[in-house]
Amino acid sequence: MKKSLVFGATLLAAVSAAAMARAADDELVLGYMMAKSGPYVSLANTNEIAVDLAVEEINAKGGINGKKIKVVKFDTAGDPKQATTALRRFAEDDSALAVIGPFSSSEVRTTFPVGERSGIAQMSMASSAPGLTKGFSYGFRNTTDEGIVLDQVMTSIKDKKLPAASGAAAYATDDVVSKSIGTLVVPKLFEKYSVPMKGSVDFQLAAFDLSPQVSKLKEMAPDIVGLGSPPEGAVNLAKELKRQGVSTRVIGGTTIADPELPKRMDGAGENLTIGTTFFPEVNDKTKAFAAEFGKRTKAAGLPRTEPNQMDAAVYDIVYLYAEAMKRAAVTGDKAKLVAERTGVRDALAKMKDFEALEGKISFRDGDAVKPVYILEVKGGKWTLLDTRMPE
Repeated sequence: MKKSLVFGATLLAAVSAAAMARAADDELVLGYMMAKSGPYVSLANTNEIAVDLAVEEINAKGGINGKKIKVVKFDTAGDPKQATTALRRFAEDDSALAVIGPFSSSEVRTTFPVGERSGIAQMSMASSAPGLTKGFSYGFRNTTDEGIVLDQVMTSIKDKKLPAASGAAAYATDDVVSKSIGTLVVPKLFEKYSVPMKGSVDFQLAAFDLSPQVSKLKEMAPDIVGLGSPPEGAVNLAKELKRQGVSTRVIGGTTIADPELPKRMDGAGENLTIGTTFFPEVNDKTKAFAAEFGKRTKAAGLPRTEPNQMDAAVYDIVYLYAEAMKRAAVTGDKAKLVAERTGVRDALAKMKDFEALEGKISFRDGDAVKPVYILEVKGGKWTLLDTRMPE
């Protein structure tokens, strides 16, 4: 009797294990590095809503190649060390076919080399520091280099014949991307577009009082100020410019593309002009996404209910991977994992004019080529000034 019970239990365990293995083989696994905590939380804590929405939509239509997409998640808190831990777990323990993320440029610098050695694709939704995909065949970014974004802003300003007879730079010194914009990107662009640069001012992100910096800008009296900063720095600068009566046009890139920025400026920041890769009012598709996103973020009790460019980018990353898996005829068979990871990479590299939420997306040297929407603050809200496609 005991032997029968033991045999029965063993048989049941074996059957259960086989069933679980079959269930796993029916799923296509993607890893997802989140930044739900840490320094990027205000920009990244809604990204999960966009990822889940995209996965639900794809699976509701039958999945990819007859298989459903499954996402395994890891909160890196924007920490490069945690991002590396997450990547290794996805690659070695979860048998992921590819990875959504990481979020920041500092994480990308750490994880792209590891992913290259592991042979697994990663695609960042926010990293925009110049040149980070170079040398990595498995490293992708559904973002646009800040230099390219600001170049489109300057082209639009010139085409619209807006005042640009002189310029200056303002930037945060304690943020890698911001400093790069202020010390490298802006000066080169001003030179390219024959805008004499009168000087620059810098500040730390923790600094609330920017009156000394704005006083210097007031003395320079430039037509445009190229800003390298996260949204918080833009808010403080705009308010101080208004307080001192300085009406220069501030221009920026994706680092300050916060959908709620005009509201946060409390009437300051008029004519602030930026480049971004998402604007919810572009077409019916973007409006529908924004409406559904708003419902879900509100239900989740999140403070921001308007999608930002990272939300749109990470939504499109899921669809880009889905299309790549479809083109590569991915099966999810663990015995073919190495080859299928490579197939996903190769399909992404060849992708051209993929119809996505943000517009048509192609890849060049690992970076997405997609529309840049030039936005301007008018009447306390973002308005569309121009739409441009980088060459």
